[in-house]
Amino acid sequence: MTEDIKTRIRAIIAEQAMLDPEQVTDDATPEDLGIDSLGLVESIFAIEEEFDITIPFNANEPEKSDFDITNMGTIIAAVERLVAEKDG
Repeated sequence: MTEDIKTRIRAIIAEQAMLDPEQVTDDATPEDLGIDSLGLVESIFAIEEEFDITIPFNANEPEKSDFDITNMGTIIAAVERLVAEKDG
């Protein structure tokens, strides 16, 4: 299940960044992947829709969010937690 979540998130981010999913590594930041703030918001919406979750993300003040967007690994971990809470 966890690997499936990671694969699906990588596919969403890769599509937004116009990259191959293999290029979306856990330590890559949105900036590394060429994703600007609008692209990140669009990615967040796509992830919410894909997993039927609500991400506590403030696009205007991401540093104040409970959703860590530091890099792909933290984004994946946060989504996994939200999915687990929803399914729990």
